[in-house]
Amino acid sequence: MNAVIRAGEAAEGAFELVVTPKTAGWEYSSLRVLALEPGGSATFDTGEDETIVLPLNGSCVVECRDDSGGERFELTGRRSVFSRVTDFAYVPRDAQVTVSSTGGGRFALPAARATRRLPARYGPAEGVSVELRGAGSCSRQVNNFCMPGTFDADALIAVEVLTPGANWSSFPPHKHDEDREGESVLEEVYYFEVAPGPDGTPGPGYQRVSTSGPGREIDVCAEVRSGDTVLIPHGWHGPSMATPGHDLYYLNVMAGPGAERAWRICDHPDHAWVRGTWDGQAVDPRLPLTGTEEK
Repeated sequence: MNAVIRAGEAAEGAFELVVTPKTAGWEYSSLRVLALEPGGSATFDTGEDETIVLPLNGSCVVECRDDSGGERFELTGRRSVFSRVTDFAYVPRDAQVTVSSTGGGRFALPAARATRRLPARYGPAEGVSVELRGAGSCSRQVNNFCMPGTFDADALIAVEVLTPGANWSSFPPHKHDEDREGESVLEEVYYFEVAPGPDGTPGPGYQRVSTSGPGREIDVCAEVRSGDTVLIPHGWHGPSMATPGHDLYYLNVMAGPGAERAWRICDHPDHAWVRGTWDGQAVDPRLPLTGTEEK
């Protein structure tokens, strides 16, 4: 599978996007995006993966069943990724899951290979840790809904990032492809949505990924639009660039081989100094772009 997957290129049935460890050519991280018509439903087995059901737009009911019984969660969801921080549901490995939606919608299913089987749970929007990261033109909002320290999982790490138009995020460029002090090995998926302009005109964003060393060669400098995905098996990644007039959203899905579920990154040595400039700058006043109330 190519590093850049255009909207619709990896669709299967009701799924607009299917990225598995097998199709990505790696071992741990995966992402599917389920699209349901009003009144529609889909049933799938989680298999070896722990999975989160995360509304991109619309609300749904999530039913999780296994040999010991079942759980049912009603997700309020949201109108779009740019309108609200959403609630979500966690479903464990070795379960059968049905997602149904009266009004229809699109639902991201970030997942990771799991060895432990944790209980199914509801994640309220009010419990999502919202971080304003960076400053000035590097300001962005990070919804840490499934990070170590914010939500318990076996291997899955997932966040949402919202970047105001004309700002850069995932900057300084960073990597997590070596097992060493201060760094952990994580495969990563970036899934993008781009806010339309005032007249509804669709807009682009941009993503850069570059080689971090021998055996870790990669070269991506791509325009991305809503529904596009970038796979990052290794390498320096960043910046993610929001064009003027178009706020940028991306969903990050990460997992790796480490015994510890940890997000440790190494900044690019040529650009790490940028972090030191944030202390003297204000956070972009447009942030936060979203909260728990629909806007």
